[in-house]
Amino acid sequence: MVELLVDLTLFFMLVTTAIAITYSRHLFGVVMMAGVFSLLSAMLLVSLDAVDVAFTEAAVGAGISSVLMLSTLTLTARIEKPSTRSPLIPLLVVTATGAAIIYGTLDMPSFGDPNSPAQLGAAAQYLANSPADMHIPNVVTVVLASYRGFDTLGEAAVVFTAGVGVLLLLSGLRRRRRRGDTDEKETS
Repeated sequence: MVELLVDLTLFFMLVTTAIAITYSRHLFGVVMMAGVFSLLSAMLLVSLDAVDVAFTEAAVGAGISSVLMLSTLTLTARIEKPSTRSPLIPLLVVTATGAAIIYGTLDMPSFGDPNSPAQLGAAAQYLANSPADMHIPNVVTVVLASYRGFDTLGEAAVVFTAGVGVLLLLSGLRRRRRRGDTDEKETS
């Protein structure tokens, strides 16, 4: 009962933060609230016993994404310009996507069901054999670091490369902006 109350509270806080992000026009506040949203997501994932996913969400969502968005914010305006378009089409697209996702989850097994396909296949083998095979008691660590080691390394390399690429783009824009300022001063 307490776990359900914690989960519902975190979910309510996530929805409230998402609504605040949607209606805010101050971009610095939006970046900060996006970091809060990511940390709340990580807390909800910890509550659902998905600690590895929570760690990734906190590191990438609150850490790297916030730094990249703040870096981008130094090159843009601080306040979002009001939109002249109607929000009806984006609202319809989001509603249709949400309905499709909910429809796709209707036949899923119950959370934690021991007879679900995910529990009957490779998961049972990993749970039974990983402590003896790898001599590491945490099965999640065994799966991520050993059985899927190259996959995890590839994911880390992709995230690192994307971060370096964005930083290089931002530094190039900053240099061009400075050159444009000096060019304007010289022509004046």
